[in-house]
Amino acid sequence: MNIYFLGIGGAGVSALASVLQSQGHQVTGSDEGVFPPVSTYLDQAGITYAKRFDVANLPEKIDVAVVGTTAKMDAATNPELAELQKRGVPCYNFATYLGQFTQERENLIVAGSFGKSSLTALVAFLLRHAGQDPGWFIGAIPLDLPKTGHAGTDPLFIMEGDEYIVSLQDRRSKFELYSPSHILISSIVHDHINMFPTMESYEAPFAKLFSALPSEGLLIACHTYEPVRRLIGDRPAIWYGLKPNPGYYADKIVIGEVTQFDLVCPNGERIALETELLGLHNIENIIGGSAFVLEHGLMTPAQVQAAVRAFRGVARRLDKKTRTSSVPAYEGFGSSFEKARSAIDAIRLHFPSRPLVVVFEPHTFSWRNQDALSWYDHVFEGCDQVHILPPPKIGAASQAQLTLSEILSRVHAAGVSAQGIEDTQTFLHDMPDTLKGDEVVLLLSSGPLDGLADSLPKRLDTLFGDRTDS
Repeated sequence: MNIYFLGIGGAGVSALASVLQSQGHQVTGSDEGVFPPVSTYLDQAGITYAKRFDVANLPEKIDVAVVGTTAKMDAATNPELAELQKRGVPCYNFATYLGQFTQERENLIVAGSFGKSSLTALVAFLLRHAGQDPGWFIGAIPLDLPKTGHAGTDPLFIMEGDEYIVSLQDRRSKFELYSPSHILISSIVHDHINMFPTMESYEAPFAKLFSALPSEGLLIACHTYEPVRRLIGDRPAIWYGLKPNPGYYADKIVIGEVTQFDLVCPNGERIALETELLGLHNIENIIGGSAFVLEHGLMTPAQVQAAVRAFRGVARRLDKKTRTSSVPAYEGFGSSFEKARSAIDAIRLHFPSRPLVVVFEPHTFSWRNQDALSWYDHVFEGCDQVHILPPPKIGAASQAQLTLSEILSRVHAAGVSAQGIEDTQTFLHDMPDTLKGDEVVLLLSSGPLDGLADSLPKRLDTLFGDRTDS
């Protein structure tokens, strides 16, 4: 089929495009404001897309259109959408199409407030490393898999299940449109407060997801989080977590450049594992992913050992951006308080003696909303310097948008040294000169960081590349 993606620059939309491309479908699309890493990924995947909306972009033959859900997807203002509707082309949002596409597969839905992308990539990589060919759909760019989406030839399809709403018109969570055969739940903490103003409203979709699981399906659940335990209740579950619990957990953790720990199984068996991933949250992810493949009988302990050691994670989840600099820079995905704290805690864990410099962009609606102002009271604890970009203006009128001044005032009140980034180029030129050479830099955002995720590490390599790492 000829499938057109309107709004192809979104993480989910581009991943679905990859799934369909892997089946041999002709995939093209368009978007505005596409930035790395998605733009780079689309180019490398050979997916042709236009960088502005214009009727001239539309191929003559289109069998199906997948339409993004941003504010730009309105037929009154988007000429491509108006033309698609005029032609009578069947149009779907990506969650609806993905749900229909995978309806007959054995679906593992990977859900949770954080860890979804890493866990989905991990399970897919583990199985692929063992010679299997599952399908997968990942809302981030895996470092060890060829694409973010793959149809696969095995029955199993591993899906990142997002709790965010389908659209402003369809308030269901995206994962409500999927058909779970198994569920892997990493966490439940209050997030997306612009769409789920209360914890009760946020938990409701997860309760629906658990209820949709067939009685014969596996439910692999992180024991760490009280809402997970409460919502699961007396349903049969395989538990996991960092600390001892009724299921899988870690023991004898030794943090280092290569972290080592024992995976303790419910039957008492121990599997010695190693990983180069940073942070305790990544150890917890490894436990959860390993629990699924072991409980499902898909891999042997030896296969898990080898695959975990080889797994490098996903882009923007604490991947190292510098190459030669003695001041290392890592990029973290900071779309929520918990994700930002996990990244900061991981850097502090692995670099306890180095001053931590954070470059932060309040990109998501949650970080920019007045109701989340209290997040800034604790999120930067343990940081020595924080540099903050202004909140993006797009969508600001639809909520109680914070200003950069309000954010900085709150961070200062928490006792953290913070400065606003008024001009990116000036910051890029001046900030590295203030470093002594013993720091570690964390680039933290779910947005483009105005290009700093690429430009700042390159400048650090230039200034500190000839020094000996310590």
